[in-house]
Amino acid sequence: MNSTFSFGFLFLNADIMTRFISVVLAFASVASWAIILEKVFTLRGIKQQSAVFERRFWSGGSLDELYNSLSKLKNIDPMAAVFVGAMKEWKKSSALLKGAKNKNLSLNQRIERVMDISIEREISQLETRLDVLSMIGSTSPLLGLFGTVWGIMQVFGAIGDTQSTSIGVVAPGVAISLATTALGLIAAIPAVIGYNKLYNEILKYNMKLESFAGEFTAIVSRQIDELNG
Repeated sequence: MNSTFSFGFLFLNADIMTRFISVVLAFASVASWAIILEKVFTLRGIKQQSAVFERRFWSGGSLDELYNSLSKLKNIDPMAAVFVGAMKEWKKSSALLKGAKNKNLSLNQRIERVMDISIEREISQLETRLDVLSMIGSTSPLLGLFGTVWGIMQVFGAIGDTQSTSIGVVAPGVAISLATTALGLIAAIPAVIGYNKLYNEILKYNMKLESFAGEFTAIVSRQIDELNG
């Protein structure tokens, strides 16, 4: 690229409004990439931790021992957190409902409610800042377009002042104007792709948590039936 039309040259020769828009779009681009990378590594770590938890859960070992080991930890993956919350409610409600009628139904309802709340809380944490990506993806092109329109207005003003339409007069101003549109797209495209990809990954993980919650509820129901039988 000719240095005359490099982003640095265009930025230095732009007016205050165009510079402001360029800085905002550059910041939006950096912010979107930071969010995308942070979420990608977070989801990857969570999936790995959940896989380890699932192997322990389905290994046939004692659920009480698994609960005791996990309840002592501060940072656990969402699936383990759902399990810990359900086990805590199971132990607490079993004592409260001892001897009560419809114990099976009441306890299952309590555990299901606790797991639903836990899943909602964990997914809400995973979705944090996704709205920022959505906002960047939707507003950056418009902001870039505004910068282009503003720049074109300045070009026409310069033509009127110089009474010249030569390419040497018009081209730099047009290039400066179009640069903001390019910056808007540079910020928006990764944000939109990142948002859609991350949202789908979180949705899949949410379905996995709900599937685990259903399986754990069935296990609780069978164990209660065995105790009552």
